[in-house]
Amino acid sequence: MSVAFVPDWLRGKAEVNQETIQRLLEENDQLIRCIMECQNKGRANECVQYQHVLHRNLIYLATIADANPTGASKAME
Repeated sequence: MSVAFVPDWLRGKAEVNQETIQRLLEENDQLIRCIMECQNKGRANECVQYQHVLHRNLIYLATIADANPTGASKAME
């Protein structure tokens, strides 16, 4: 399950740190590989499931970046 999927009662309480962001990036890498594999094998339904999780992760990362534009540039250094 995606680390970006958090129950409603925990939303907004998780600490966002470099480790969390790195895990999301690694998960996204794996999701992209799975999507490519499914596409190559013609399994469109499976692709859609992975694409939804990838989309959710990307939106979550974008939200973090938008909320802390100066912190994001410092983390990249």
